[in-house]
Amino acid sequence: MLMAPSEESSLKLNLIDAIQRLGVSYHFENEIQEILQQLHKSTLHDSHDHEDDDDDDLYTVALRFRLQLRQHGYNILSDEFAKFKDNKGNFKESLINDAQGMLSLYEAAHLRVHGEDMLDEALVFTATHLKSVGSHLSPPLAAQVSHVLKQPIRKGMPRLEATHYFSIYQQEASHNKVLLTFAKLDFNILQKLHQKELFEISRWWKDLNFSKELPFARDRVVECYFWIVGVYFEPEYLLAKRILTKVLAMTSVIDDIYDVYGALEELELFTEAIERWDIGAIDQLPEYMKVCYRALLDVYCEMDQKVGEERSYRVRYVREAMKNQIRAYLHEAKWFY
Repeated sequence: MLMAPSEESSLKLNLIDAIQRLGVSYHFENEIQEILQQLHKSTLHDSHDHEDDDDDDLYTVALRFRLQLRQHGYNILSDEFAKFKDNKGNFKESLINDAQGMLSLYEAAHLRVHGEDMLDEALVFTATHLKSVGSHLSPPLAAQVSHVLKQPIRKGMPRLEATHYFSIYQQEASHNKVLLTFAKLDFNILQKLHQKELFEISRWWKDLNFSKELPFARDRVVECYFWIVGVYFEPEYLLAKRILTKVLAMTSVIDDIYDVYGALEELELFTEAIERWDIGAIDQLPEYMKVCYRALLDVYCEMDQKVGEERSYRVRYVREAMKNQIRAYLHEAKWFY
């Protein structure tokens, strides 16, 4: 479907948008990149020779801008929205009747950068009028407008946005049943993988026995995992999710030691041990800190082993980042005291 020839670029853009919003674009990164590259070249060619039929369609122009410029890095100026302004420099009142186009422009405007005044104006214009017309639209479009005004694509977590878009997409008359079925199956398969990952991480956390050894510390490992799934949900980032979840969980515990429990003298000893980054430094620590220090070194040792010899140099930078974090925690503790 992606690679089939099509004379209408808008059809390809709509398909790519649906694939991305349904959360399955990670299967087709090369194909999507190739299509957008071809469309970008054809757009440049058309701009020199003649205007494309889609150039007057706000929905398609805004969708092309969003997909090509901000999400894939092609250099498209926001000036192309000038054609939708009147002689006074305001967005045309006739656009208010084009809810789909307004919605598309609203999403595109969230990807503006500093100095793009036209998109600043577009955001205010579309937000104002979408709020006023939203309740008068047909059910699928009305639900989409209501959601987007609260949670635009740019600010959403891909996994959560995909679950919401399933219900929107299947109500659209033009939706592709094959794509929708594929996306739902893929989501369920990936969710099973996430559950397995969380099970393994939770088992690691339980084996540390922090609830008994460090009862003052917050139990946030599941929260940390969900945080990381918001960054890396794709299966290829299994190692990244595991490592970053463990680092965040340990950072949370250390934060509680510095903020809630540790005496200043103990915190200074712990900071010195972190600076040394050597299991031999554990002897100078109080018993409760030994548990945390050993677990922290184990996490980074595992990291060193998992990334492989060619990439092990990266772990040095991660250690330095943790040391810097610990120094900041000690500064906070001194300020507090």
